[in-house]
Amino acid sequence: MIDLFMKEKNATSQWFRYLRTIICQSFEKIEQELTGINADKLPGKFKITSWNRDGMSGGGEMGIMRGRVFEKVGVNFSSIEGNFTEEFRKEIPGTETSTRFFAAGISLVTHMHSPLIPTIHMNTRFIVTNKSWFGGGIDMTPTIIDKEDNHYLHFKLKEVCDKHNDSYYKKFSEECDKYFYIKHRKEARGIGGIFYDNLDTSNFDADFAFTKDIGNSLLDIYLPIVRKHMNKQWTLKQKEIQLVKRGRYVEFNLIYDRGTRFGLMTNANPEAFLMSLPPVVKWP
Repeated sequence: MIDLFMKEKNATSQWFRYLRTIICQSFEKIEQELTGINADKLPGKFKITSWNRDGMSGGGEMGIMRGRVFEKVGVNFSSIEGNFTEEFRKEIPGTETSTRFFAAGISLVTHMHSPLIPTIHMNTRFIVTNKSWFGGGIDMTPTIIDKEDNHYLHFKLKEVCDKHNDSYYKKFSEECDKYFYIKHRKEARGIGGIFYDNLDTSNFDADFAFTKDIGNSLLDIYLPIVRKHMNKQWTLKQKEIQLVKRGRYVEFNLIYDRGTRFGLMTNANPEAFLMSLPPVVKWP
């Protein structure tokens, strides 16, 4: 059954790789524009590292940049085909008769030098078993709440969602709040966004167009927010608050994140699926 999706597999893989390239180029441009704190340092550049794993065809490309605006940012692309373990197949739709799967996607997480600039996460993916579906979303985690940034994030995401289906924003924003909740802390990870999974309306072109628009919206949302704050002065006290906030981020990603679990269960490159972890973090 999975071989029937060859056209879709090729189209999604090409798109996710292209989107990765555009995002990396845009973030490198931001590095060139800094005039505030750290402006005396050299602008960052992405280092792209390819990887593959025994027992799977395809592989991935991990893009990491450590710069003067972006303390650490990862933008990863992958396109792999293999078999789920017997244990993990029970959690994945369409694996009743076969463990074979295909998965392509892009995943992005930023950790910024300035505590005034929020962390943003974006992930979009296409998965094939005996069925196929899209998943992904965008969510933002600020250290210091800026109501204008919050409004802008949700305004832009609703704009994209409404273009495709006027029920998407409410549904997917609620799913985001539910998913990105740190249960053991009884608190939200950030200020929300949208999150969707198992999106299959029986119209591949429509679902793919929505997923592409979500990917494209990342730069429309985040670049204005970064430029708004990147040259502002910030304090060591604010940085300390940021480092503790990052601790919550680490807790969520290691305990609850599906992407981390997917990477572990598919024998993916741990440096790639753990790239979301910040470079420096503190717990009180």
